[in-house]
Amino acid sequence: MSKYEAIILCGGKGSRVSEYTRNIPKCLIKIKGKPFLYHQLIFLKNNNIKNVILSAGYLSNKIKNYVKNVNFMNIKVVDDGKKLLGTGGAILKSLKFLKSNFFVIYGDSYLTLKLSKLEKINNVATMAIYRNYNKFDKSNIKINNDKKIIYYTKKNNKRLQYIDYGASYLSKQIFINKKKNQKFDLSELYEKISKKNMLSGYKVKKRFYEIGSYNGINDLKKYLER
Repeated sequence: MSKYEAIILCGGKGSRVSEYTRNIPKCLIKIKGKPFLYHQLIFLKNNNIKNVILSAGYLSNKIKNYVKNVNFMNIKVVDDGKKLLGTGGAILKSLKFLKSNFFVIYGDSYLTLKLSKLEKINNVATMAIYRNYNKFDKSNIKINNDKKIIYYTKKNNKRLQYIDYGASYLSKQIFINKKKNQKFDLSELYEKISKKNMLSGYKVKKRFYEIGSYNGINDLKKYLER
């Protein structure tokens, strides 16, 4: 039985790709004839993960309807409810369904790394990072000499080279001071714990893909057609 669990953050409205998301949540955009969520679930299955929480918000009923027919994964959909909680608040709401440490991936990111690499780094939080040079988005991470990283929510430092790759391995304890139903972004928490030397980085050499932009969707389709 797999010891790993994961949360997929798929509650966003996908406003940057509204041609696709007027009637469906972003994670259900069709890529190669399948909803993007299907490709993410296959990725998690291939990484020995059987238990997944989908943190949902926008049009969450359509996500629930889709996963009813998924039989290769144990899936629980946790809905923000009427009040959107932000990525951090959404995870906080899901913690009671998790046994221990867990992986987090974004609902619009297509990844290729081996997730167990993140678990092997001894810290309460480890983030996969990619040397971006501001290419795919503005870089927001500084690496210290001891492999700990500083995460910046405001991406205005041109000297930064690395970016959040889209996968992290987290301990429940980093959420210990957060109140129930508190609204906050995960990026704010990353910045806070990184300044306390509690966030490690794992360098990934291959780029990530995403469906949060039209260019990103086109790039992913080309990649998967190879």
